[in-house]
Amino acid sequence: MAGCGNCGCTLEFVANRVGRQTECPHCGCELRACIHCRHHDESVAKACKEPFAEVPSDKESANFCEYFQLGEGQKREGATSKEALLSLAEGLFRKSGP
Repeated sequence: MAGCGNCGCTLEFVANRVGRQTECPHCGCELRACIHCRHHDESVAKACKEPFAEVPSDKESANFCEYFQLGEGQKREGATSKEALLSLAEGLFRKSGP
């Protein structure tokens, strides 16, 4: 079942028909964005499993990717988690005391 990649809510779309201006009814974010696509994967190059896709720099805003397919909608950690990871990394490499 398709879902929102931001809040994780389940969405019912027939034949993956997601328009560029379609928003999640639960959290209001634009659904035709990389973060909601089934090809989106932060662990691969350009964060996209589709090798021929022209990946936009802003993966959270709506785009015109020809390969877009609405994903399962697993709730992701989001920007807060990224900031937390950066903070942990800075703490790891910070010089401590004399």
